[in-house]
Amino acid sequence: MSPVWSLGAGLLLLLLWVRHRGLEAVLVHHRWVFVCLFLLPLSILFDVYYQLRAWAVRRLHSAPRQHAQRVRHIQAQVREWKNEGSKRYMCTGRPGWLTVSLRVGKYKKIHKNIMINLMDVLEIDSERQVVRVEPLVTMGQLTAHLNPMGWTIPVVPELDDLTVGGLIMGTGIESSSHIYGLFQHTCVAYELVLADGSLVRCSPTENSDLFYAVPWSCGTLGFLVAAEIKMIPAKKYVKIHYKPVRGLQKICEKFTEESEKKENSFVEGLVYSLEEAVIMTGVLTDEAEQSKINRIGNYYKPWFFKHVEKYLKDDRTGIEYIPARHYYHRHTRSIFWELQDIIPFGNNPIFRYLFGWMVPPKISLLKLTQGEAIRKLYEQHHVVQDMLVPMKALEKSIQTFHADLHVYPLWLCPFILPNNPGMVHPKGNEAELYVDIGAYGEPKRKQFEARASMRQMEKFVRSVHGFQMLYADCYMTREEFWDMFDGSLYHKLREEMNCKDAFPEVYDKICKAARH
Repeated sequence: MSPVWSLGAGLLLLLLWVRHRGLEAVLVHHRWVFVCLFLLPLSILFDVYYQLRAWAVRRLHSAPRQHAQRVRHIQAQVREWKNEGSKRYMCTGRPGWLTVSLRVGKYKKIHKNIMINLMDVLEIDSERQVVRVEPLVTMGQLTAHLNPMGWTIPVVPELDDLTVGGLIMGTGIESSSHIYGLFQHTCVAYELVLADGSLVRCSPTENSDLFYAVPWSCGTLGFLVAAEIKMIPAKKYVKIHYKPVRGLQKICEKFTEESEKKENSFVEGLVYSLEEAVIMTGVLTDEAEQSKINRIGNYYKPWFFKHVEKYLKDDRTGIEYIPARHYYHRHTRSIFWELQDIIPFGNNPIFRYLFGWMVPPKISLLKLTQGEAIRKLYEQHHVVQDMLVPMKALEKSIQTFHADLHVYPLWLCPFILPNNPGMVHPKGNEAELYVDIGAYGEPKRKQFEARASMRQMEKFVRSVHGFQMLYADCYMTREEFWDMFDGSLYHKLREEMNCKDAFPEVYDKICKAARH
């Protein structure tokens, strides 16, 4: 039988099976079928399109010339909104399914959509060590652009598809954040179109109130059209040291100790149970022992979190040299560990060697095709949350995550939080060491109920003066939300810049209690 006939017969059997089980049942209980046959090939086409577009822009050097024209088009749309009587709030016209956030925002259907087609790297200033980019530039695109020139940015948040705009208006973190802070702390200037259609540049010395108020504002102060980000010299490898640790107190002590060492370029922890973890530290280097190089980003390699787990199971330490760009995107192929719930056999060596080059599916396509049944299933039986808590509360926080969620692995990422103005800052007058605890997966706690359990978690995070990342589902009341975040500067600027009729308050935009 020819390959064409075999393929045809296979597709016919698949369609008969889908018809027998029902499309919704297949999408809910056998989602891997749809993902493998349709979403993985579509994701490849998405990547090819954007890579070709980026190549064309670099070859033609069109981005800087067209940037000003595109910004004027955004200003014209805002002025048109004003001329129409400012009857509706404004928001970006980017479809909600294209964002990495799993939250389903319904506001775009009722707000005035402002089209913002800004996705290019504009300028690299080697003398100032600054790169100027448009807001829809992704982390994968930026590192691919900078690394061949010998540069990188200090904080490279993990997933390829995260955008500069999302990381500024929301937040971003990486295992270098114990030195550099959150993504916002590596930015030196923003350019925004405001509610009156004017274009404004802000920095720590120019319109400084706006500069400090923009992060975490989720696009409710203006439209970001460009950002300037610090650059640092890139090196070829990251020398990683893996250390398994047992006992919760020892895990917290070791993680805190390594996070306080500035000689560590990177610090990360993966907690596999309440009493077991692997703490990883890394340093940038141009030299490597050839026998210890691990190109973990290659499509046929084991998923990173599974690779790390081997050190725990074998109860041994280890040292590896990972190419820098592979390290920056080490969790991308498995979307941390979310992909194991979508493609259960995704880390199988046969699947990796045959189809690993197509992984991961685009999160945006997963959202677009999930349907109401899957959305409700995920909402009630799945958790994707990042809670930022003071390092001194780490042990108590892990115990709370265990009691309320029981999701493993947990991701630990330390960061220094400076005492800057804005929505997020330490309780005291000095910078403080914090840690991001990421929980992604299906809670194993009995009687888990999404709203009640997450409200309990949010209450705990507020009690230790922590913060919840705003990309995820948030169940707080308005009073609770502004108890967690400092809204003094934010509300002051919304009043001064006439934002109240132009943009919704950040709480109304992101919190479930306001959206339902």
